[in-house]
Amino acid sequence: MTTLTDRPHTALLVIDVQNGVVAGAPRRDEVIANINALLEKARSEDVPVIWVQHSDDGLVRGSDDWQFVPELVRRDAEPLVHKEYGDSFEATELEELLAARDVGRLVVTGAQSDACIRSTIHGGFVRGYDVTLVSDAHTTEDLTQYGAPAPEQVIAHTNLYWRWQSAPGRTAVTAETAKVTFSG
Repeated sequence: MTTLTDRPHTALLVIDVQNGVVAGAPRRDEVIANINALLEKARSEDVPVIWVQHSDDGLVRGSDDWQFVPELVRRDAEPLVHKEYGDSFEATELEELLAARDVGRLVVTGAQSDACIRSTIHGGFVRGYDVTLVSDAHTTEDLTQYGAPAPEQVIAHTNLYWRWQSAPGRTAVTAETAKVTFSG
């Protein structure tokens, strides 16, 4: 259904599941276990897996906080996209990697629900991709001290509103890990 013609494939995106990003995040271990289940399924079905790793002044490239969590293991053949903005498409080679693999549908996991996840699902959607947000495979930090809702509310709201996104010729859906399919 994607508006990207001749791009029948799906890719799994693993966004910013880094030590300093998910430390203390709610359901951290459950989210990581769900991402691992999706990695196993994607790999067994020869679905491209693309890793995204954020860096900025507070998340210094090469630092321990910048590293992916040890529970997730990236394979050498799986592309790694380095980014400095919330949207994984901004000033990165993500679009080129997806185009080279004929990807028109994204399955999105990772962190932060209200920042890089939200930016990337919208970024993909407006670029013509069908986007599935895995409802139990993303999390966010607690920013209540700055006036944000509690993390569980942020996660629930992100899942709720993404289910109701619509645009001509593409789909926006949520799915639990157990119900994710990588075929059309």
